[in-house]
Amino acid sequence: MAIPQLSSFSGYRLPALGFGTYRLNGTAGVEAIGRAIDNGYTLLDSAFNYDNEGAVGAAVRAHRDAREQLVVTSKLPGRHQRFAAALETVEESVYRTGLDHLDLYLIHWPNPSQHLYVEAWAALIKARSRGLVHEIGVCNFLPEHLERIEAETGVRPVVNQIELHPYFPQTDALAYHREHGILTQAWSPIGRGNDLLSNRTITAIADQHRISAAQTVLAWHVAVGAIPLPKAATQQRQLENLGALDVVLSAAEVAAITALGRPDGRINNQDPAAYEEF
Repeated sequence: MAIPQLSSFSGYRLPALGFGTYRLNGTAGVEAIGRAIDNGYTLLDSAFNYDNEGAVGAAVRAHRDAREQLVVTSKLPGRHQRFAAALETVEESVYRTGLDHLDLYLIHWPNPSQHLYVEAWAALIKARSRGLVHEIGVCNFLPEHLERIEAETGVRPVVNQIELHPYFPQTDALAYHREHGILTQAWSPIGRGNDLLSNRTITAIADQHRISAAQTVLAWHVAVGAIPLPKAATQQRQLENLGALDVVLSAAEVAAITALGRPDGRINNQDPAAYEEF
């Protein structure tokens, strides 16, 4: 199926729904990622810290005919933000995949206590100029971080990947990104370790549309302009997630889901450094 695309301020385009690869490792990971490509996913999200860049690369290399349509993404870990280390890490990411370049590379989080994220951003700009990556962005950046890297380098990220789901709808971040033409990607888009998929509002809307709770949540992401990155290993779940693109929620339904936001909605209320993904 053809997945609709969203455009950034620069004209860079990404599919409205992508594929998360966290914990898809080894042979099973290669098979699951390859299955996703066969099913029509073109945006593949990985990270240096996921230890599966090799699996992603193997799946992509096995689908050479689809390579030009794929957006292969990885991320710079917080511990490698000094310029030289960051540039070497990007190189290692490319080598791990076995590809000649990566399509999108992100700073995994600003790691603000180290005050190195501007240096890391400069390294990503250099990596782009060398052709190691085609486009660059960030994850988990606040407006103050986004403004600083642009002010000090003249380069605005095309993407900010953040935690976003109905219990943590990030309406202010979405509005800021929209105003500045930055695409919003959502990690853990259907939540994790909470009761989101059994929430009565979600299940009632799902029943109304005769779809699953997960499809309802993913359709909400699409409606608010976020790019969800759900992970799914099985054929059924992968196709089910893609099916959310065909769901049209009413404005009232979107508002009702957004209203589920709550102060404890984050998956982990600690510092982002506590997340193993970082």
